[in-house]
Amino acid sequence: MTETWTTCIDGEQVELPTTIESVRAALPEAERAEFTARIEGAPGPQLAQVLATWALPAAVWEQIDADVARLETGDHSGFHRQDERCVSPEVA
Repeated sequence: MTETWTTCIDGEQVELPTTIESVRAALPEAERAEFTARIEGAPGPQLAQVLATWALPAAVWEQIDADVARLETGDHSGFHRQDERCVSPEVA
């Protein structure tokens, strides 16, 4: 049985690739060599973390960057407790 990973993009849950092969296939061609080097060099205990980081699509990283920028300015509005499914607000 294959485990599934999900994340929220614009308030919607989306499924992420969960294997080295499927993550590599989902990446732009220009990023595949770097992914291969990183995943092959990852220590065993960090393998899942490295894979999950690369599995996140660009839209998630854009949201993360925008959220961090807001938090750094002291704007905590719209954020929710960590035990809720989507913990960051939509970024307009």
